[in-house]
Order: sequence, then structure tokens, then C-alpha cells
Amino acid sequence: MPPSTRNPNALPIYVQIAELLIRDIAAGRLIDGERLPPERDMAAQLNVSVGTLRKSLAELEKKGMLERIQGSGNYVRETGTQNSVYAMFRLELPEGGGLPRADILSVDHLDKPADLPDFGTSRRGSRVRRMRYLNDTIIAVEEIWLDESAGLIDRRLLSDSLYRYYQQQLGFWITRAEDRVSVGRLPDWTPAHFTRPAGETVGYIERFSWSERPEPVEFSKTWFDPDRATYVQRLK
Repeated sequence: MPPSTRNPNALPIYVQIAELLIRDIAAGRLIDGERLPPERDMAAQLNVSVGTLRKSLAELEKKGMLERIQGSGNYVRETGTQNSVYAMFRLELPEGGGLPRADILSVDHLDKPADLPDFGTSRRGSRVRRMRYLNDTIIAVEEIWLDESAGLIDRRLLSDSLYRYYQQQLGFWITRAEDRVSVGRLPDWTPAHFTRPAGETVGYIERFSWSERPEPVEFSKTWFDPDRATYVQRLK
């Protein structure tokens, strides 16, 4: 399924396609040394122009994940996904994969509530609430807190990827994360058009994320519909 372009906060289409291919490589659906289909065929399958596809392939080539051989074709070079803005996104469709995207519900700058775990160095932070998709399938709602010491989040500049925002707007990169997966009740702010009502028990992920600092700069909570998404962790 081609990436959706309906969301006004979506990444540029060529970046979406590059990220979709990176996730396919990480999932093993594209393997090291595999030759990709002809560019015109790929472009038609993804419903984009050949020019847009070539920009996407150039992104993979810059990351060392694609070798373009004149007169032969484009070949996958599996080097890991550390340069992907979705490298740490662990939810996939039941059949595998899917391009992450998000609807932004709210962005606020607040004092951290008493029930928030200890992280960062400031008593305040930016709180982002979003509804998550894989391709066009609604899968989750999430609440992300960024410690104010790392910078403030401006809703007008946000795209689908917070990690991309951190890198481009705030000048840091999330280098590692710790996930705790369990079950939890959907929060009272769950949108009415989510797949399940507020208060229902679903899959639940708490994540602490670090940049170069010794203390976590981000804490997030994700509630996901287990009928629509699976948490996947691969070791290579």
C-alpha cells in the first residue's frame, strides 16, 4: 500500500517511501543483496512518479543501504536502521510492516504531573498527544513528554516523526530507549473514533528515551489495539 499523503503533518512523500523501504529491510522482507524491481514498476506500485522514487532511493544510498549499479539495477545493502526516523518504532501490522504516521491531537507546555515517572532535569515539559496509524490503519494513541531542558515543541513545525523534529529543530538525536510492555486502560482523552472506547484494556508501552545526556529526556505512553498491531523487537 503506498504511503498516505492526506495528513498535513506528513513527511515529504519521498521520505515516506524511503522509510517504508528501510522498515522492509529491517523486517527481512528485503534482504541484503536483493535486487529491487525496475524503477518504473516500483513507482507504479507506490503510485508516485519515477522522479520521486529516485529521490527515495537516493536517500537509501546516502545511508549505505542501497547500491545502484549502472546498467544492472538497485541492490539492497543491509546495514541496520540506525539512521531511520522510525528505527525505534516497534509496532507493526499483524501481517508485518506498515509506515507509521500520526494525527496530532494536542501540544501543551506544562508542569509535569505528580504521577509522571522521574526523568530529565526540569519540572516542566512539552506534552504531545497523538493518534497513530500504520499505513491507513488506526492502531494506537500515545502521550509523549519531552523534558523542557531539551527544548520546546512547536506544533506548527511537527511532522509525523518526533525524532526527526528533535534532530532538525532541537539539535539532538534519540540514541537509545527502554520499553516496558504490559496492558493498560485507554485514557479518558481517547478520540471517539479510535478503535476501542476510553477505559478499555489494551496493549500498553512505557518508554524512556535518551540522547547524549545521562538522564532520559523523553517519556512516553502508548496504548495500542492488539487486534490491529503487534509489538516487535528484533535482535540481529
